[in-house]
Amino acid sequence: MPNEISSVILVGGGKMGGALLNGWIKCGTSPNAISLIEPDSKAGAGLYQRFGVRVHTQAAEYVSGGAQAIVFAVKPQVMDSVVRQYRQFVGPTTVFLSIAAGKTLGYFAEMLGAEAAVVRAMPNTPATIGKGITVACGNAVLAHDQRTICDSLLGAVGEVIWIDDEVHLDAVTAVSGSGPAYVFLLIECLTRSGTHAGLPPELANRLAHATVCGAGALAGSSGEPAEVLRKNVTSPGGTTACALDVLMGDDGIAPIFDRAVAAAAARSRELAQ
Repeated sequence: MPNEISSVILVGGGKMGGALLNGWIKCGTSPNAISLIEPDSKAGAGLYQRFGVRVHTQAAEYVSGGAQAIVFAVKPQVMDSVVRQYRQFVGPTTVFLSIAAGKTLGYFAEMLGAEAAVVRAMPNTPATIGKGITVACGNAVLAHDQRTICDSLLGAVGEVIWIDDEVHLDAVTAVSGSGPAYVFLLIECLTRSGTHAGLPPELANRLAHATVCGAGALAGSSGEPAEVLRKNVTSPGGTTACALDVLMGDDGIAPIFDRAVAAAAARSRELAQ
């Protein structure tokens, strides 16, 4: 976070809120610049012990002149009861950043007022180790310096991509927001299939983890398209080719992923209601 960001209110200290806190502190942000609103006093105490930030159980307790950025890191299902408490902070020097799935820029305009500068963003859980990717979109009120602030806040936990059309964020949520769970499921499935093939469970689990992590690292560092990397592993008539004949068949993994991503995107749209 750049030095010019002197005050941030983080609303929600769950997994993603904690990841953001960790990223900001690692980037050199002073704990004194951050106020955490966390109604769970036990969770708040733990984050205070870990990061040294000010912790409040509700927004009304934070009365020291507003903030440059207010970050909503709460579940979309509770956003209605949370966001109204922050209308008092709307002004030309404050930007609101939401990482809640489904909650649109239009929703925040209704809740905070049309004059509120808002960024809607979708990070993913690799942010907890600084390897996340976030897609962000701002409303028409957003000023250049406010976008820069949000870019710094999100960039502390990984790559940031800005888009102009908010309509893509539901699909973004389905691909990258939910995507880590698909990869973890792949590890589970490889482990199970390995045990079915006769491997001891511990060995199957170790092989599955190392293979997925290593392949991901190779994909990230090689610069080659995934299709090329797949073909590099596949010898004609070999063992990999036999497996891919199953995975790439008409009833294989591609149509399943199409249905899965479509279902996640549809749910993201439902959460906007």
